[in-house]
Amino acid sequence: MSMTSLTTKSRKPEDVVIEGWLHKRGEHVKNWRPRYFIIFKDGALLGFRSKPKDSVPYPPLNDFMIKEAATMTFEKPRPNMFMVRCLQWTTVIERTFYADSPESRAKWIKAIEDISKRYKDSQDAPVEHMDTNPPTIDEDGEYAGAAHAIMGQPSAGPNHSDIDFRASMISIADTSDAAKRDKITMEDFDFLKVLGKGTFGKVILCKEKREQKLYAIKILKKEVIIAREEVAHTMTENRVLQRCKHPFLTELKYSFQEQWHLCFVMEFANGGELFTHLRKCGTFPESRARFYGAEIVMAIGYLHLNNVVYRDMKELRYSFQTDDRLCFVMEFAIGGDLYYHLNKEVQMNKEGFSEPRARFYGAEIVLALGYLHANNIVYRDLKLENLLLDKDGHIKIADFGLCKEEIKFGDKTSTFCGTPEYLAPEVLEDNDYGRCVDWWGVGVVMYEMMCGRLPFYSKDHNKLFELIMVGDLRFPSKLSQEAKLLLQGLLVKDPAKRTGGGSEDAMEICRQDFFKSVDWEAMYRKEIEPPYKPNVNSETDTSYFDNEFTSQPVQLTPPHKSGHLPTVDEQEEMQSNFTQFSFHNIVGSINRIYEASEEDERMAE
Repeated sequence: MSMTSLTTKSRKPEDVVIEGWLHKRGEHVKNWRPRYFIIFKDGALLGFRSKPKDSVPYPPLNDFMIKEAATMTFEKPRPNMFMVRCLQWTTVIERTFYADSPESRAKWIKAIEDISKRYKDSQDAPVEHMDTNPPTIDEDGEYAGAAHAIMGQPSAGPNHSDIDFRASMISIADTSDAAKRDKITMEDFDFLKVLGKGTFGKVILCKEKREQKLYAIKILKKEVIIAREEVAHTMTENRVLQRCKHPFLTELKYSFQEQWHLCFVMEFANGGELFTHLRKCGTFPESRARFYGAEIVMAIGYLHLNNVVYRDMKELRYSFQTDDRLCFVMEFAIGGDLYYHLNKEVQMNKEGFSEPRARFYGAEIVLALGYLHANNIVYRDLKLENLLLDKDGHIKIADFGLCKEEIKFGDKTSTFCGTPEYLAPEVLEDNDYGRCVDWWGVGVVMYEMMCGRLPFYSKDHNKLFELIMVGDLRFPSKLSQEAKLLLQGLLVKDPAKRTGGGSEDAMEICRQDFFKSVDWEAMYRKEIEPPYKPNVNSETDTSYFDNEFTSQPVQLTPPHKSGHLPTVDEQEEMQSNFTQFSFHNIVGSINRIYEASEEDERMAE
């Protein structure tokens, strides 16, 4: 059980060993913060922004376990400093404090060591010693070294709560006759244009030779993934894409691997990023922001229901690997990203999307995230660049690389990840956090859509983080009261008080006055006409994608630029990281065949 579930109110006064004010140094924003700490007999070290009262049993900002702790003291860069090595959940961490006097520091260290010794004695284990040589300290003081029907359910069949959905998907991919008969490789695709490029590989527009359908294929270099210790994130992305099917998430068609690559074959959303559209508009009208917001809420709500934190989302068609690359075959979102569209709006009209347009996008985003949450997935990297538009103008959330699986309501994770401008306060506070970080992200992107700028911004990341943690929101006068209330609720610093932070998750957001005009069932079925339709000339139109990438030649960078070729043992070791990677979206293919036959029957009638 997490210590955060045990408030000070559930303990008796005699359980307190020591309490009082200390200064704690931040792990990401390197400043000193006053915190009221309490050590309990059971080994809990809890930190609060102010002294807790019996009538306010709120969760602590810091939640450490010191039963097996070690301490160390030093006097620079501040006097009366000490460091504690202890547990946060199951992770060994080190946290630095300073007290007001040497006597105060001595009392805290004695309390910590007494509890640690008592616990070790009870376990009949030797006391762990810590190197007492002071660490090297640099000049900056841093140490070197909508209901379930809307949101969706896991589609594992009867008694799905007793079935390991991930295992069942792998079983389908590995044992079906279709999968054995139709092994996917790069030879099955014609490469057309480069859509994007990053550290781990490229995204290329391609056409599948057999079906003559367009996809976006994400090709990753295995050696880079291993070198940067991103194997776990990559395999998580593959599993999440296989599990999740939702109208506002891009679909995975295949995933496969070749000798040096992993490949994801995804939908192609050629409408571009929402970031691009918003950049052009400045701000969206409220109706447009409402539309997008509704779709986003649906998508993230789905993820949360499935115990997944988003952190960064597209639907997967195939995944496969070559010898040196991982390949994901995805939908092609031809409309581009919202960053492009918003930037265009800002340039033309000096403001963002209208509220109706922002409402539309917001609604689709909420549905998508609600779906992920329903599947216990937290996204964790919502931003305009990850919000694509398909050819009709509907939202497609892209890039699952930072998703976290198996996160239900009340569950926590602690990885510091995401994009700086979109990080939630609880992430910056060095606290464990839950799926509510996604709703903070929704607040940021909807603020951008309607206000034409970020709610908190500075080129200096330390100043930016301070603004996110303690800064006040400001709104343009044109914004409606309903829009202000929605944004204020989504951008609450305390995740426990944030709109969507309770057990109802996306449903609480759907009921906000800003979305009262949204028919959520019709939104989910895509029966509401989008406020904007990308102007694309053909299915291969990439005008909504950055010319910096689309003008590049379509070719894969060969591995081992140094000229060193891996040994057989090295190749086998590399391949062992990506077992059970390949995937063929058989269910999706069957559904499309069935839908096509139904359409033929209707036309025949």
